[in-house]
Amino acid sequence: MVGADIETQMAPSSRRLRLQTLVRLRWVAVLGQTVTVLIVAFWLQFPLPLLACALLIGALAVANAVLAAAFPSTHRLEPLSAFAVLGLDLLQLGALLFITGGLANPFSPLICVPVIISFASQPPRHSLALLTLAMATISALAFSPYPLPWYPEETLKILPVMQVGTWFGIASMMGFAAFYAYRVSQEASLLADALSATELVLQREKHLSQLDGLAAAAAHELGTPLATISVVAREMEKELGDDDRFGEDVHLLRSQSERCRDILRRLTTLPSANEAHMSRLPLSSMIEEVLAPHREFGIKLELVERADRATEPVGLRNAGILYGLGNLVENALDFARSKVTVTVDHDSDKVTIVIEDDGQGFSQDILQRIGEPYVSSRARENRAGGLGLGLFIAKTLLERSGAKLRFENRSDQPGARISIIWPRRLMDTAGTK
Repeated sequence: MVGADIETQMAPSSRRLRLQTLVRLRWVAVLGQTVTVLIVAFWLQFPLPLLACALLIGALAVANAVLAAAFPSTHRLEPLSAFAVLGLDLLQLGALLFITGGLANPFSPLICVPVIISFASQPPRHSLALLTLAMATISALAFSPYPLPWYPEETLKILPVMQVGTWFGIASMMGFAAFYAYRVSQEASLLADALSATELVLQREKHLSQLDGLAAAAAHELGTPLATISVVAREMEKELGDDDRFGEDVHLLRSQSERCRDILRRLTTLPSANEAHMSRLPLSSMIEEVLAPHREFGIKLELVERADRATEPVGLRNAGILYGLGNLVENALDFARSKVTVTVDHDSDKVTIVIEDDGQGFSQDILQRIGEPYVSSRARENRAGGLGLGLFIAKTLLERSGAKLRFENRSDQPGARISIIWPRRLMDTAGTK
């Protein structure tokens, strides 16, 4: 199965962070920290260790400027380097919070930001290491001896139970947000890889359908030089045909040049004889082209046509539809016990193709997830694996042609049913989609 082959060949996508992205985020952090300190110190007039805060913010700004100057804007960080950069950000923010009240500081939840960024873009082991560092940091913040900047005439007392509650709140938020970011990032990466595989399959199918045209073009281009070779070979045969040393070679050259001309002549006439058939494809011809390669699987493949062929739609050849239907039929044969039925129907409004097998059908817990990339949809009786990427590619290509797909189990007997429905107008012009 082509989809399965691509699935096994594809490597995990690289999701390394671009340094320029982190540099810009850091400048936002520097600006935000500076504005916050200035507002607290000069507008609210709370007592604040300005020098220590300025040194910490300045250190972050200097480190950011050094990184921006040392590397090009397109540089991408290795996981270990990204861990170091995010870890430095986490420690700098932790130190700033430590001298301004620790967990009592209302900005203490910002300690989660580097961890979330890491889980959204880095390998799990590096992200878990950063999470461990963050947990140690918020634990240290709980023991900060520095009071929260407040009005001088008032004493803001933070009870230990509030400290513990804040610690658990930040820790739980960090864990949940990190897990959520990781799952969303993984699904987005998985979808991007699957869509790339879909494009590769579609390009290959289009390339195969264009081979006849390329062969004709090659025959046309080679015709003139081969004709020249034939003329020269004929003249050489007249002069050297009876020569003991070269006569046999000249005869061979003449015969092989004539053979090449015959081959090119057949290639040249192939498109003219079949061009209409290749470009305009009736529905019945399309179905037969889909089913023909799968008739020798040892499973009975039955075609049921419910409408008259005289009124069937005729559209342009669409490599995506041919591949998508072929993949669904192949999957049905893989899971069937003895028989697969393909039912074709059409009227003035729609075209319907239903593929049914007599296998075990879809499990209920997976029906709602069918079509997700790399998700196994059914279990074979004798083989491991499932539909996964192949079904995702088929579903995507068919939906691009305007089809709507419905996956369900048969109600009258065991087995699965896949219904593919197009508006009639789209199947009459399928190749333009």
